[in-house]
Amino acid sequence: MTTKHTSSAVEFVKEDRLQDLFLELAKINAPSTKEQPVADYLIKALPELGFTFEFDEAHKSFDGEVGNLIAWNEGTDPSIPPLFFSTHMDTVLPTEGLKPVIKEGIIHSDGTTILGADDRAALAAYLEAMLAIKESKIPHGPVEFILTVNEQPGLVGSRYLDYTKVRSKAGYIFDSSGEVGQIILKGPFSSRIWMEVEGNAAHIALNAEEGNSAVLIAAEGLTKMKLGTIDDETLANVGIIKGGEMTSIIPGNVTVAGEVRSYSKTKLDLQLEHMAETMRQAAEKNAGKVKIRIEKKYSGFNISKDDILVKTAESAANNIRVKPYFTETLGGADTNVLNENGLSCPTLGLGFQNIHSFRECISIENLVNTGRLTAALIEQWYVNHKDNSSKPF
Repeated sequence: MTTKHTSSAVEFVKEDRLQDLFLELAKINAPSTKEQPVADYLIKALPELGFTFEFDEAHKSFDGEVGNLIAWNEGTDPSIPPLFFSTHMDTVLPTEGLKPVIKEGIIHSDGTTILGADDRAALAAYLEAMLAIKESKIPHGPVEFILTVNEQPGLVGSRYLDYTKVRSKAGYIFDSSGEVGQIILKGPFSSRIWMEVEGNAAHIALNAEEGNSAVLIAAEGLTKMKLGTIDDETLANVGIIKGGEMTSIIPGNVTVAGEVRSYSKTKLDLQLEHMAETMRQAAEKNAGKVKIRIEKKYSGFNISKDDILVKTAESAANNIRVKPYFTETLGGADTNVLNENGLSCPTLGLGFQNIHSFRECISIENLVNTGRLTAALIEQWYVNHKDNSSKPF
């Protein structure tokens, strides 16, 4: 694949402009289900970059303010297959009153809020890259933005995305703490398990002999349950235990909830069944009952190194003098849901750190390289398809 260009949009990505744009977006207070302020910003910004756009009605499924945003730029050559870039508009916590602090090339908050680099940094980089594409006047194919809502609580917006509104079939999602150049090829299957353990409630002083503690039943099940790192492909955790009414009442009910993640669907199902059966045995042994409910979170994905998306990402990274490297993750992202719905995409690193905490930060270098790589991906996608226009991908 040739990577020769007479000019490059990458040269038009401006560090100061991108930094200012990120800080502007980071200050918009728009946590999950409250993304209308970000949507309002994009309604003004996208047409100036040559995009048309529409919103779906995903928010009606979870009482949000606004739906997912799908934006379309026709490009200069509509014969090229469209390429999408996706990220989410929400943050995990409010950013009201956010005060950015820049120290030694790193952008932080002042420590009283999160920074919102997850994933306002990607959004800023996409907008800056498209501005650079526009200013450079380079030829390019159609570009689509898929900007989701309510991602942080569990990829909710992408699960309710109206996929009939999406025209692209291939793209990228910058949403990982890896340095720019990271290409995540594999992501996990994930499901939650809810175990509602039933004993018999009784007062410790009045009728204790009738009591059967659901807490003790659950505790026996948990002590015999395999949790943590199951193998090199599978993780399991119990993160919620709740029940009981008063300290004087032997608890008759307790809910135990956990989650399993695995690159293997078979191993995921085996671990879920192990957890369920272990708790069933504990309940049966102690004259209790248990109701089991399995809740799918998302499916896994596995993209070949030979995929045109991966080859394009490698070349684009090399074009901006960033070393590409492959990884896999047991973390979830919209990538999982989009791939499950027929939209092929790897996750790419943009280098934010300590996300979901007041220590969140991102280096200016990673921020700028995310913008440069986005522009380079659009260029390289065009070059690869023009150079191989007679070859099937």
